[in-house]
Order: sequence, then structure tokens, then C-alpha cells
Amino acid sequence: MHHKHWGHQCSPQYCPPNALPAQYDPPQVSPAKQYVSTNVLNTVKSHVHPSHNTTVNKHMITHKHYFPHTESVVNECYEQHVMCGRPYNPCCPPRRPFGY
Repeated sequence: MHHKHWGHQCSPQYCPPNALPAQYDPPQVSPAKQYVSTNVLNTVKSHVHPSHNTTVNKHMITHKHYFPHTESVVNECYEQHVMCGRPYNPCCPPRRPFGY
């Protein structure tokens, strides 16, 4: 005799799983990472700025002019001194005759 139980369920029995072949989705490609390599090339450029110094040695010569004068007296004799020009004086230019 079979007994039927209404409203009562039996717990399921699990069979071992079947391994199916792997399926492949299309790959997801991330954006490429950017890398920057910098090469620094150093150049040294020389700038030459020549200069020249001239030393001037001035030698000052002072000319001193003396005008000694002597006078003598002789009996019955006269002396006469005639100046035929005058000593040079840079502070007093010579006069021109007749205003020319």
C-alpha cells in the first residue's frame, strides 16, 4: 500500500554537475597607459667678454724763466738797454699793432 502524503514535499537529491567546455567572451581592453621619457641634452656655450685698460703716465715738465738784470755805471758813459720783444706770457696774448 502506498501512502500519499499531501502537502508534504521531499527534499531534492542533487546529481553531480556536468562540466561543460569553457566559453570565451570578447576581451575587454583598457585604454593604453601613456609614458613619457625625456632626454636632456646639456650644451655649455662660453661667452667671452674681453676688455682693455690703457694707463697713461703723464710727465709734467715745468719751465721756469728768470730774467736777471744787471746795471753798471761808468763815468762819462751811458748804457742803453732796448727790449726787442717781451717774454712770453700765456695769460696775456700779444697786442696787434693798429688794432688789426
